[in-house]
Amino acid sequence: MMWRRARSSAGVNIRKLSTAVQRRIEDEGDWSYASEWWGTESEGHTVLRSTSDKGNGVVSVVAYPSSKPSELHWASTERWLQKRYEEIHGCHEQNDRFRVLGYQWRALRFNDDTRQSTVKVLAAYRQSEPGVFAVMQQPHCLAVPYLKSMISAGLAAIASCDYNLMDAVTGNESMRILCIGHGGGSLPLFLASMIQGAVVDIVEIDPLVISASVKAMGFPAFSVVTPSGKRAVSKPDTMDEVLWKGIHERLFLYESDAEEFILNNTSLYDMIFIDAYDGEDIFPHKLWDPHSPFLKALSNRLCPEHGTVVVNLHSDTEILNPDGSAPSVLQQTLPMGKYVSGVCRAYKDVVVGNGSSCGGKDSGLGFTVSVPWVCNTSLVVCRGFRVKGGHSNRDVIMNTLISKSFELENVLNLPFSCLQYIKRGFIVVD
Repeated sequence: MMWRRARSSAGVNIRKLSTAVQRRIEDEGDWSYASEWWGTESEGHTVLRSTSDKGNGVVSVVAYPSSKPSELHWASTERWLQKRYEEIHGCHEQNDRFRVLGYQWRALRFNDDTRQSTVKVLAAYRQSEPGVFAVMQQPHCLAVPYLKSMISAGLAAIASCDYNLMDAVTGNESMRILCIGHGGGSLPLFLASMIQGAVVDIVEIDPLVISASVKAMGFPAFSVVTPSGKRAVSKPDTMDEVLWKGIHERLFLYESDAEEFILNNTSLYDMIFIDAYDGEDIFPHKLWDPHSPFLKALSNRLCPEHGTVVVNLHSDTEILNPDGSAPSVLQQTLPMGKYVSGVCRAYKDVVVGNGSSCGGKDSGLGFTVSVPWVCNTSLVVCRGFRVKGGHSNRDVIMNTLISKSFELENVLNLPFSCLQYIKRGFIVVD
């Protein structure tokens, strides 16, 4: 069985715990835990498997045991669930309590090869309905390093554009965010959970990926929007309300082609995150062609004062051998090649190179940072980034971002440090 009601003391990958006082809460998505979900099929249990008709091949979700949080902490989660229920529905029967079944890593895969995303989920049930359990994605846990890089670099950049991030975090001001590419949904869920004023639109072309994230990866079902613009679920059920009230109302998950969505949308966004790769690990050319309708429309959908775009980049067919393998000289340096540099120039030129839309070329900035442990690069292009000394001064730019990243960690109470995701391989895009 996948979940066992009886609680045991079995330890999986037990680690020694430091007795030193830590500055922040433990990061359950730290890369040191990657061995738990970066396993073989024999170590995991397939909970969903189907074939996509949108170019993603075989889409599957595989579950792996998680060692954290340990069973010692399950009682506090049960009390939190109980309290949430009472806040929403009033008094609660003493014999109808919430129980935690356990935690798992769940990895979304394309063609049994590409690990598209990994999330941590909690499974819980009510004693009155022991045969029904809910799966809740843990929004604070970002398992894949490039997500932490996108968050760290992107939020530090927009905060450097005189954008009042504190008002958005506390919910005093609304922050409009667009996420292109959904996967398991950990990025938009993290943003909506950490930033109370965040209203997040999500665009995903593959309905199977949407279904997998909701049914097998614990993403809020109430977020799904129909083509008519209405919620697919008119009213969340009791368990969804307990798990997501206050968060899922600010998530809007659309099944749509990214270009069509941007061209037909009139919203103005503070931030746009792009992580859109197909089953062959290819970033569609139309999403970075400087002459494409997509990029021009995207530029028009960004706030002219501080609009910020964050793009996840990694290797593509342009720098691979004809047989699909990576040239030996590039195996340690992927994805830095003409593919990445071409994307960077396109976004920089279109987003901040248009003087009529963002106040002149010198009012914007583009930069990249390398992601630790994996072959990814985060590209950030933002408007309104002004520092004394000019944009040619790399050190001044980086120090400004680092200063904002420290503020960011404290304001959001992040479980990880942003510093390593901003300093590593920092390059200003010309």
